[in-house]
Amino acid sequence: MAQLDSVDLELLATLSREPRATVVALADALALSRNTVQARMARLERSGVFLSFERSLSPSAMGFPIEAFISVTVRQAELPQITAELHRVPEVLQAHGLSGEVDLLVRVACRDTQHLFDTDARILAIEGVERTETSLVMGEVIDYRVRPLMELARETA
Repeated sequence: MAQLDSVDLELLATLSREPRATVVALADALALSRNTVQARMARLERSGVFLSFERSLSPSAMGFPIEAFISVTVRQAELPQITAELHRVPEVLQAHGLSGEVDLLVRVACRDTQHLFDTDARILAIEGVERTETSLVMGEVIDYRVRPLMELARETA
C-alpha cells in the first residue's frame, strides 16, 4: 500500500466529494497540473488505494429487495474451495473472512424470503460448510463511507 502524502489525501478527499470529476476538474480544484494528477491517480491505482471502479448499484432496483448477512462456519482446510464456490453464487454480493467463531460473513441479495431460503441452502450445501446463520437486513443505518477516515488521516499527515 502506498504511503499517502497530504496531496494524495487532498486528491482522495476531492474524489470522494466529486466521484465523477475529470482529471482536468481535479487538477483545477487542487491547483495542480493535469499530468501531476494523472500520475498520482495512476500510482494510487497501482498501489491498491482504489478498491473498485464498479458503480454501486441497488440490488432492490434490480428486483432483489431482500438482503441478508449469512454467517458461515467452515472446515478451515477447505476455505479456498468454499470461496471459489461462493464466487459462483450470483446472489453473493460480498464475503469477508473473519476471526472468531464465524469464519465468513456473506452478504446476499434475493427476490423474496423463499429465494433467501434457497440461497442459504445452496451455501450450506457447499462441501466444507458446516453451519450457517442468517440475519435479515432491516435497513442500512450508516452507508459505506471512508470520508471520516480520510479526514482523520489528513489531520495526522
